Formats: sequence, structure tokens, C-alpha cells
Amino acid sequence: MRSIKLLIIALSCIVVSSCIPHKDTIYLQNKENSLNDTISNNLSEVHKPYRVQINDILNIRVKALDQELVSIFNPIGNENLNANSQERAYFDGFTVDLHGNIRIPILGNINVLGYTTEEIQNMIETKLLKEQFRKTANIFVTVKLAGLRYVTNGEVANPGTKVLFQDRVNIFEAIANSGDIVLTGNRKDVLVIRQYPQGQKIHHVDLTDVNIMNSPYYYIQHNDMIYVKPLKQKSWGTGATGAQTITTLVSVLTFVTTTFLLVDRL
Repeated sequence: MRSIKLLIIALSCIVVSSCIPHKDTIYLQNKENSLNDTISNNLSEVHKPYRVQINDILNIRVKALDQELVSIFNPIGNENLNANSQERAYFDGFTVDLHGNIRIPILGNINVLGYTTEEIQNMIETKLLKEQFRKTANIFVTVKLAGLRYVTNGEVANPGTKVLFQDRVNIFEAIANSGDIVLTGNRKDVLVIRQYPQGQKIHHVDLTDVNIMNSPYYYIQHNDMIYVKPLKQKSWGTGATGAQTITTLVSVLTFVTTTFLLVDRL
């Protein structure tokens, strides 16, 4: 009887320790005041403008009163009419080379490395008015990244490279576009690997804390990599929920008991 009680206690401990706590699966918790469901302080979103890096693709369009005058600056990609948006952006866009330059018809090479799209826009507009047109031409330049590209990896439903045609994407939108984090993913320590001119840096974010909205990594940037680490429960292999753990343990005990009985009969 004592051995049975010890076995039950051991199994109970295994079930409890192997299950993933409910609080570890909930996003945006108010951890400073767990008794209050409301957020007492207004959270300010931190969003710094993106600065162009090598291998980025820029979509540049020039408009004027007489559109024919600026048609040379606006590739139309007639040879790629059957291509999707990403492919057309690749063929029609201006790629930043290893020296940080883009090559624009007539204007030649323009260094854009480290500038924001708004700064590049003003730069091209000023250069056009100075070298090619007068102010009466009413030149209007737009510069955008050819899609916000990022990578998700680890414990997400659909890992891989994603491209969203938006100016701002927060980390929850990015993960949702990858099918969300699976149950065995560690939401408390998500890695954001970000590109900088001097190299890559790894940043840690806690998606279960509402204060993530105050983080400079709440909004993802072009070329970010989001890696979701697995919880320790996954490596144990007993199951993420109580039902899965009990099922696994019953299977193991059944196998051990059957093996013991077969050996005992020999």
C-alpha cells in the first residue's frame, strides 16, 4: 500500500511539473498589479524611424504635372506583369549596394545608407530640382521600402520569411502572421535579432508583460529575426497539458507492466 501511495505522489509531481502554467500562455499581463485587470497608466508606443541598410530594396516614384517628363524615373515592369508583388518590387525597385548607394537614371549613384525614407525622399527631390527641373514642374517624390521583410523561427506554427506591405508592424502582428506561438513556446523570453550598421544584436522581450508596448522592440524593423525558444516541458516529452502527461505516463506504465509480465512468464 505504501509503495502505491509513493507511486501516486510521484506521478502527481510529474504531472504538475510537466504542465505549462496558464499564466505563461497569456499575453500582455499587468504584472505590477495582478489584482487589477485594467492598465492604470497609459503606455506610450516607442517607434523609431527605420534607417536604410545594405541590400534593402527601395520603391521610388516621381510625379509631376507633366508625367512624361519623369517617366524615366518610374519603372513600370512591363516584362514582369505576371509577377507577384514581392517579385515586382525586386525587379522594379532600387537595391542598396555594398557601398550604400542606389543608382537612379540620369541622377546616377546616390548614397542612402543610414538615412530614413523621408530623408532620402527630400534628398532626391532636392537633387531633381537642382539638376533637372524647375520648381514650376511641381515635382513630388515618394520613397518606401519594398515591403517589411522579417523572419520567424522556433516555436511558431508557420516559421519562415514573411513580407508585409505596411509601414508599421508590431511584434504581435508579426507573430500572428506566422500562425502564433505554439503552446510549448516561451512567451516570456522571445529573441529579436536586429540588424545594425555595426552588426547584429540580440534583444530579449517578454510578451506576457503589458510593458512590452514601452519597448523599442515592440515594433519590428526590416530584416528582423524573431526566435521563440521552446519551454523545458517540450524537452521532457511528457506533454504540455495534464491530459497529455497522464496519457504518456499511462502508456509508459502499460508498456513496463506488460514487459514485466512477459519476462516473468518466461
